[in-house]
Amino acid sequence: MTDLPTHLRTMAAYNAWANRRLYDAAAALPDALYWQPAGAFFGSLHGTLNHLLVADRIWLRRLIGTGDAPERLDAILHATLPALWQAREAEDARLEDYVAGLTAEDLAASFTYATTSGTPQRQPRWEVLSHLFNHQTHHRGQAHAILTRLGIAEPPSLDLLLMQRERQRQRFQAM
Repeated sequence: MTDLPTHLRTMAAYNAWANRRLYDAAAALPDALYWQPAGAFFGSLHGTLNHLLVADRIWLRRLIGTGDAPERLDAILHATLPALWQAREAEDARLEDYVAGLTAEDLAASFTYATTSGTPQRQPRWEVLSHLFNHQTHHRGQAHAILTRLGIAEPPSLDLLLMQRERQRQRFQAM
């Protein structure tokens, strides 16, 4: 079994990898389809992708103490896919940098924060990060389903194993 810091670094790398694949697919859509209400909790594909950025900003603000954090989970941060994508990449890099600097002790330490409704909470940092990555996966699944509904015959695979295999091939080719 891999140690917890290594596991969470892998999850941060996976998060960025999967987001890139999802944004690549979104960029292939005509604008009207990208904005079309899709029956998802946050409406359109843009609304779903936007929510993922909102949630990450909220969590990173809680964890790091810096960065913009919207007050509403449905706040629209950017009005275009290119702007949202640029912000997503910056947030993924910020998350990867943050996780890379954490030790096992940092991850086990209790972390205090308030929910969006103001309720105080306290739990180990590793649990919060596990939730953050799971939340991303949950809504990326919704975005993937939206792409299918909008006519993308086979949206890109977002399987963790695929990313791990790609990384293994890259390491092998670099030898």
